[in-house]
Amino acid sequence: MTETLQPTQLHPRFSARNLLGARTLTALGVVTAALIVGGAEFPYAVAPTLTALIAAFYLFSSIDRNYLLLRGIRSSALIRISDDEALALTDDELPVYTVLLPVYDEPTIVANLLNGVGRLDYPRDKLEILLLVEEDDLPTQMALLDANLTSIRVIIVPHSMPKTKPKACNYGMATPGLRGELMTIYDAEDIPDPLQLRRAVAAFRRTPAEVGCLQARLGYFNERQNLLTRFFSLEYDQWFGVVLPAVERARCVVPLGGTSNHMRADVWREIGGWDEYNVTEDADLGVRLARCGYRTRILDSVTLEEANSDVVNWIRQRSRWYKGYLQTMLVHLRNPAALRREIGLKGTWRLINMTGGVPLTAACNLLFWFILATWMLGRPHAVEVVFPPMTYYVCLILLLIGAPMSIFVGLIVAQALGKPHLWWAAALVPLYWFLQSIAAVKALYQLVTKPCFWEKTVHGLSHTHTAPESTGNLS
Repeated sequence: MTETLQPTQLHPRFSARNLLGARTLTALGVVTAALIVGGAEFPYAVAPTLTALIAAFYLFSSIDRNYLLLRGIRSSALIRISDDEALALTDDELPVYTVLLPVYDEPTIVANLLNGVGRLDYPRDKLEILLLVEEDDLPTQMALLDANLTSIRVIIVPHSMPKTKPKACNYGMATPGLRGELMTIYDAEDIPDPLQLRRAVAAFRRTPAEVGCLQARLGYFNERQNLLTRFFSLEYDQWFGVVLPAVERARCVVPLGGTSNHMRADVWREIGGWDEYNVTEDADLGVRLARCGYRTRILDSVTLEEANSDVVNWIRQRSRWYKGYLQTMLVHLRNPAALRREIGLKGTWRLINMTGGVPLTAACNLLFWFILATWMLGRPHAVEVVFPPMTYYVCLILLLIGAPMSIFVGLIVAQALGKPHLWWAAALVPLYWFLQSIAAVKALYQLVTKPCFWEKTVHGLSHTHTAPESTGNLS
């Protein structure tokens, strides 16, 4: 087995490698057993207390997420760089840019990736494009034989474990002789705005040195394919176009997307690179940026991706994301006092709510829906015990006011972003919540059984593989 090169050293306390070791699992088992025994011995105290705590977290979480959506709609904090400003930069003014293209088992869409990146408007002598291919990925290597690899450097990543995207990217950044002052990453199916690199350079020059990263917006070129892609598109538009700018304006942690995050290379090295054992290395990187005193701004430049159009494939992808959110939350809560000191109490709450809180509340949905169905069918006494009056009314508010409010806010966002064709996805979003709950339960299971396993997402399911006429600003 070949050992992976390390361009920088990530402190063990920030790594998910030993997140759930034997000691941690033993402690979790003891706590679980204590709760079960306590619930059996003191059913009128333990179970209602747990339910009340879950309901309270769910209530405050829902309020905060809807608040961020509404605030983001009212006042956007996106950085907008016009085409003229981006094109005004001369070749001499532009720094060397390193572009990482990690691919694995993508023989059918490699050409699409190369064509998308090939449309970037940037001097070729100032581009370091690294195509990262795993050593055992022979189909992709064979597909490259017929590809136009002008100005692209193919890096073969030696086989080693864990086999993850961040491991490949760390290996790429260890390539000798890299000169990039700025760096970014694109996924296999990405079609970036041709002016995105220029916009990022202009934005970095406009912003103070404390801005260590610019996250471009992500969208989908096949959002109209079916109901699932419309759900996915509405969610992404809310997240990157509304929520993250509002989070950044509040000076809280911005969890990065897995692609199109533009960073100063020296900042990337300073914070330790990617965690090879975290399956949402992007979100984790955003947290470490904030903990080191750097801000992440949202750049109004769009990279188009392929929305997952298959339910089973979507659950595979989303469960990996949720597992990574849980990893990120648990890693950074290893020392809660230090985390609060570095990002503040409000930042800590938002970090929990936007990472591990997402899959945890989604998993609770299934439990609460089951209890609701049980109550409606037979009104068992056990439900009365678990839901004392105060908890019952909180859950009733969430059901009768919170759920319709979330649907209403989704409709507002679809209209505000100029996508009225997504209105019926917003109206039917409870179906999407059900899928999210299934993915969350799977994520919790895999967090214990296969914490670092990177479940591959199949791409190339869309009938559309070309970008629309413009993938630039949507202002």
